[in-house]
Amino acid sequence: MAEALASLAACRRWIIKLGSALATNDGRGLNLESIDAWMTDVAALVRRGYEPIIVSSGSIAEGVVRLGWKRRPHALHELQAAAAVGQMGLVQAWETCAQRHGLHTAQVLLTHEDLADRRRYLNARSTLQTLIRLRVIPIINENDTVATDEIRFGDNDTLAGLVTNLVEAHALVILTDQQGLYSADPRVHADARLIPAGRAGDAALEAMAGEGGAWGRGGMRTKLRAATLAARSGAVTVIASGREPAVLARLAAGESIGTRLAPGQERLVARKQWLAGNLRSRGYLDLDDGAVRVIRAHGRSLLAVGVTGVGGDFRRGELVVCRDRDGREIARGLSNYAASEIRLIKGLASDRIEATLGYAYEPELIHRDNLVLL
Repeated sequence: MAEALASLAACRRWIIKLGSALATNDGRGLNLESIDAWMTDVAALVRRGYEPIIVSSGSIAEGVVRLGWKRRPHALHELQAAAAVGQMGLVQAWETCAQRHGLHTAQVLLTHEDLADRRRYLNARSTLQTLIRLRVIPIINENDTVATDEIRFGDNDTLAGLVTNLVEAHALVILTDQQGLYSADPRVHADARLIPAGRAGDAALEAMAGEGGAWGRGGMRTKLRAATLAARSGAVTVIASGREPAVLARLAAGESIGTRLAPGQERLVARKQWLAGNLRSRGYLDLDDGAVRVIRAHGRSLLAVGVTGVGGDFRRGELVVCRDRDGREIARGLSNYAASEIRLIKGLASDRIEATLGYAYEPELIHRDNLVLL
């Protein structure tokens, strides 16, 4: 167990998810005192070199309070209106608390389509990576104002798991109103015991989970599913009480709090297996001998200078095959540029991409973390 806790303490990029019950005092309005306390923890993490990203629920519950409604509505258009009103207060609260520590936040609203479309996936990824580099704390929420039943994530637990994959976070910390995962619902069974550790994707754990309350769409079951999503890119998940004092600082110090769910595989291996197994190739890139050598022998990213030919009509973010001079497949990966763009920049040094296209997404055509050797 000590080794497991040490590995969590060593995780630098954290997705921190806060549920509606915590953020809004069980639907009574934003819990400003707790938001300030969590941001104090987050600021301390930033000063120590951590890279926190917050997935915060609460916009609908806050909107309901601001609009003077007595209960959460059921009609989709009313939920969307409440989200639009409440999101203003939610982001304002996080930004105000962050400024007290000399930090800034950024609002990022996502829908399922943003992460299902590979081009938008990479755009969202690039924006979040830039915010992290600028030491700005992203505050992510589902875009309930435009989401419909067909495209909504369904809960911010799922969103947090997907964002963990998106930015290759090392840890997903889900703060809830429970101490962690119990062997049975502790609100009903007095003898329920806390499960301190387990493995993401374990069906036996999901059988123990219950459903959510009135103000959130998730429950312990969705938190376990989020852990399974996070594990596919090798991240560890901790489910803990957000009402524990200094909970984030204590987790970073290696303290055993809540339930820790380990991934089944190492981070990079898990991510690359996910990429290789879930996406279809949309085209190919022919590489010169030098590019083949550095990819195979040194595990480096693919640069435009090493590309001699392009096949297919793929878009930015889609999976492409990399071939050697004899047409043999040597790797697959997510392209940072569309086929039409690569035809213009193939063979060029990275510092000439912007001059040729008028813009530059990334210096690499395929980053090594998005490249799977065959």
